[in-house]
Amino acid sequence: MSSFPSAQPASAFAASALKAQTALDNGPGAHRIGLIALASDYVVERDFMNMRPSDEVAVFVSRVLNVNPCTVENLRTMGPRLADAASLIIPDGRLDVMVYCCTSGTTAMGYDTVADSIHTARPGIPVITPITAGLRALRQFNAEQIAVLTPYTDDVNESLVGYIEEHGPRVSATTSFHFSDDNDMARIPPEAIISAAKEADREDADALFISCTAIRAVDVVDEIERILNKPVVCANQALFWEAVRTAGYTAPIMGYGQLLTMDLL
Repeated sequence: MSSFPSAQPASAFAASALKAQTALDNGPGAHRIGLIALASDYVVERDFMNMRPSDEVAVFVSRVLNVNPCTVENLRTMGPRLADAASLIIPDGRLDVMVYCCTSGTTAMGYDTVADSIHTARPGIPVITPITAGLRALRQFNAEQIAVLTPYTDDVNESLVGYIEEHGPRVSATTSFHFSDDNDMARIPPEAIISAAKEADREDADALFISCTAIRAVDVVDEIERILNKPVVCANQALFWEAVRTAGYTAPIMGYGQLLTMDLL
């Protein structure tokens, strides 16, 4: 004889008391981050999951269509699409912060354009971008003059440096890989980023800023800080730091540079 219970008619399920007996909790993630990644991005989602200290921090991801090659004109095409991307992230659920994952896109469009578009879909939620997080991180270190390393071509570098100097420290030098294809940026080996960081550093720079969410700088930021003996801020590290702190997670996170051990000032 079978040890399995006999099947019950559908009417028996309708009378189940399970729903009434189940006390719901708050769902996954005490600290919730909504992440808008570029359609072509291989790296930022991986970096956020790697830096995530525990299941207390939940990351919910959407993608926004972007256009290759990476030019100022093409970057600006993302602006009208950000609201739709934001609307797809647990639309009826709680989020503590919204993150737009493009440094150069923010400098090309301006922070207000990015935030206003996202707030169309998710009003009232703080919006963080890599460049605004990076500048906040550099203020943590009292950096008045910085060196900059990017993967970009000259028109995007000009937009980036102009934004930095308008809103933050002076830029003593900019060093670049000069790639225009996002796919190529993701293929820059971490070892090459270390070598480029050493080349980009300047004696008069208080810190090094490594731009772009598409490159794997997070993998080696700790090592670069040890080599240069100064603060190093990279896009995904700064983005995660401000996002996770804004979401209410305050414990130090080790292995990704000095920044992730610090509170927001």
